[in-house]
Amino acid sequence: MTATTLFVNAAEVVTCAGPPRARRGAEQADAVVRRGVGVAVGADGRILAVAPDADLRAAHPAAAHADCAGGVLTPGFVDSHTHAIFGRARYEEQELRAAGVGYLEIARRGGGIHSSVRDLRQRSADDLAVLAAARLRRLAAHGTTTIEVKSGYGLSLEAELTTLRVIRRLAAELPVRLVPTFLGAHEVPLEYREVPRTRAEYLDVVVEEMIPAVAREGLARFCDVFCEPGVYTVDETRRILTAARGAGMALKLHADELENGAAAELAAELGATSADHLAAISEPGIAALAQAGTVATLLPGTMLFLGRSRQAPARALLAAGVPVALASDFNPGTSPTVNFPLVLTLGVSQLRLSVGEALVAATVNGAAAVGLAGEIGQLAPGFRADLALFDVGDHREIPYWYGDHRCLRTWVDGRPAHGG
Repeated sequence: MTATTLFVNAAEVVTCAGPPRARRGAEQADAVVRRGVGVAVGADGRILAVAPDADLRAAHPAAAHADCAGGVLTPGFVDSHTHAIFGRARYEEQELRAAGVGYLEIARRGGGIHSSVRDLRQRSADDLAVLAAARLRRLAAHGTTTIEVKSGYGLSLEAELTTLRVIRRLAAELPVRLVPTFLGAHEVPLEYREVPRTRAEYLDVVVEEMIPAVAREGLARFCDVFCEPGVYTVDETRRILTAARGAGMALKLHADELENGAAAELAAELGATSADHLAAISEPGIAALAQAGTVATLLPGTMLFLGRSRQAPARALLAAGVPVALASDFNPGTSPTVNFPLVLTLGVSQLRLSVGEALVAATVNGAAAVGLAGEIGQLAPGFRADLALFDVGDHREIPYWYGDHRCLRTWVDGRPAHGG
């Protein structure tokens, strides 16, 4: 941007203004929706003011205008859990699940994550970048401006580093904000499941080779582990995440997704920034997250696509004072959606969130889940001008028109990311 820009003529502006941290309990319900106001953005891409349109025009007579044309302006959504770097889709697994084949059985047969691993290892960095760029642009086209992106379909030192380097490359090339996460412990690769190699040897590779290499290149802000019965145990996860923290990475967990394994308690113990999934979390797990202040990132699209009747207990988490975020879990096997407003729909209809709670979960609390609550997630002076404009007249319509594409434009640091 070369000058101040005024975003004016919006029917509503959802500001989510407030403290630069995750919101809990009753405060999560207030998305701070204002009418008759606009947003002034400076040349540095930060918000100068949120005030009545007339006041902004008077204060900045030479400013450019971005006409919101009676739409609803929101903070750009923060998708704090995705697996966007992959090769082919895995549509055949949907039919297997419909026929009664379970997630872990598909994995045992060499499908699931292992299928994506075999595919990714055969692809070049350029190929992965081209595929991922198109997907990330689709995410931006639905209102998402910050996207956490995990590795985890490489499961070897070379392939994991390639994935993270692709994320770094795309962060420099695309008009969206990317947050890289190392997920070398997404699964135990098949070659470490038979003699002479063992899963213990793969843990050594993750801890002694992958984490130091990722840290040396500064390739990841976070380290994540799929802590789940049948995948990584609590003790294995503790070892990996302790090593990652020592290497300067913040922590995340895939926690208690399909079965309760006390992963949420481990997330709290280690001071993880977020614990994600949580459909099978226990009451002690909820209490532990509340005490630690760890963000609970809920992924309702995943459970819907898996055909599961049980979703994460969002209302119990909120009642306990756990900050709740929403994310897409965009991935080729269990949540192949780029439509964040659809995730909001599921947050309301499946998790029983209010629209205000869902919007805060998608913005401020999503920002907290990637350690950026002081920079993004709300429309307030000093924050980065990450915005999304929707073709609706009331913010409650964003999750109401489920599956529809109502996002007109998005901006990151005040610069167009979708819609010109």
